[in-house]
Parts: sequence; structure tokens; C-alpha cells
Amino acid sequence: MTGLGMQAAVFAVVLVAAVLGAAVGMAGGVFIVPALTVVFRVPWEAAVAVSLVSVVASSSAAAPAALRRGLVNLRLAVVLEVATVAGALLGVVLAGVLPVGVLYGVFVTVLAASAAQVLRPRRPRAAAAGTWGSRLGLDAAYRTRAGASVPYRVGSVPAGLSLMFGAGALSSMLGIGSGVLKVPALDAALRLPLKVSSATANLMIGVTACGTAAAALLHGSGAALDLVAPVAVASVAGSALGARVLLRVPVAVLRVTVAVMLVAVAVLMVAAALGGMR
Repeated sequence: MTGLGMQAAVFAVVLVAAVLGAAVGMAGGVFIVPALTVVFRVPWEAAVAVSLVSVVASSSAAAPAALRRGLVNLRLAVVLEVATVAGALLGVVLAGVLPVGVLYGVFVTVLAASAAQVLRPRRPRAAAAGTWGSRLGLDAAYRTRAGASVPYRVGSVPAGLSLMFGAGALSSMLGIGSGVLKVPALDAALRLPLKVSSATANLMIGVTACGTAAAALLHGSGAALDLVAPVAVASVAGSALGARVLLRVPVAVLRVTVAVMLVAVAVLMVAAALGGMR
């Protein structure tokens, strides 16, 4: 495949990944690394670097529409991002110590548990008054398409911080956006509406990736720099479309989509652990 042909093919793959990723708050990076390494034979380190660029681009593109609707809980995102960045720093250190097979094994376990949690029926319940969410002023509301305001309370902030720390560590070790872990965490521990979870996670993964994308590009490989432009453009276009999908698709459909994506990524991770991506 020629350089121009490869760029066009990468653009198409990333466009689809960005649409799906932004629609469920996971960004497309979780699919881009496997696609670049398996389909296009890009070296792993270079694929990680290019993927992080796509995470930043897709998060930036999808955030404005969600912010206008009040789907992003900014105060909560700032609180949780502290734990996520701390976990990411630990993950960078551990990535050079732990065997790759161990990393993928842990990640597959987390993905399987997350998929089960997303599909588990939730009984509506209000968070108790006086929780950390209420004390920190994290409770908020979002607007429906009809303009109605839907208030919600934030659940267990300590549990959310712990899960965000783990999500940051695992995602930095594997070089992908951590939305694949943050959406289930926000949904299960903090009891957020799924659309709020998706939109808030999408904003957070961009912030986290900004701190590592430049270093990854410098350390990864200059061989894939010609893919940065098509990946960034496709990420922006796909994420803008994905944000619109998020505003229109029913929550039940989003839940099934999230679970299917988690299982699909788990299968890819198993293949990688068995040497299928080497």
C-alpha cells in the first residue's frame, strides 16, 4: 500500500472509531492502536503515539456540544482528574517494569467486569443527602433535547476517585484512552446518568492524554508522523458526529453499545496477550 493509500485507509478506520468512541465517551484510541498494529503493521510504540493524538483531537471535538447541553459535570471532572493523572504517572512507571502479558491480563479482567456492570439493570435511587457529592457541590442537572432540566446527585466520590486512579494507571500502561474504564466507573460508583458519564469521561480523557501525547510522539517513532494529520482530522470529524449521536440515541441503546465495545476490546487484548498483535 502506498503512503497516500495508507493515509486514506487510516483516515477511514479512525473516522469510524471516533464516531463510535465519542458516542459512548471512550474516544477511538481503544480501537486505533489494534487497528494500526494489526491491519497497517505500524510499530506498537508509534501506534500508541498516534493514538494519543487522536484521543486529544476527538475529546476536543466532542466536548463543545456536550458542554452546551450541560452533559459535562465540570466540577466533578476536575476532582476526578486529579486521581486520574496521579494514576497515569504511576502507570508510566509500571509500564517499564511489568511484563506485557500481565498488563493485558489485568486489562481483560477489568473489561469483562465493566461490561457486566454496564448491562446490569439499575434500580433508580437518589443519593443520600450529605454525601461527599453534595458537600463538594458536585450535584448538577442536564438539559434534554426538549429543554427540560433533569437534576441528579453524585454518588460515592471516594469510590470514584479510587476507580479513576486505577483507570489512569491501566490506560497509561497500555497507551489508550481510559474512557473505556471511566464510563463504567462513573456509571456504577457515582450513579451518574449514562449520557453524563459519557460526556464527562470524554472531556477527562482529553485532559489526561494532553499530558502524555507529546512525550509519546517523541519517544514512540518518527516513522508514523505522516499518519498524525489524517488521524487528527478523522478524529475531529468523527467525534463531532459521535457527539450528535450521543444526544439522540436512547440510553438503553448506549448501554448495549458500551457493553459490546468492551467485549470487543477484551477479545483484542486477549489476542495481543497471546501474541496475535506481535
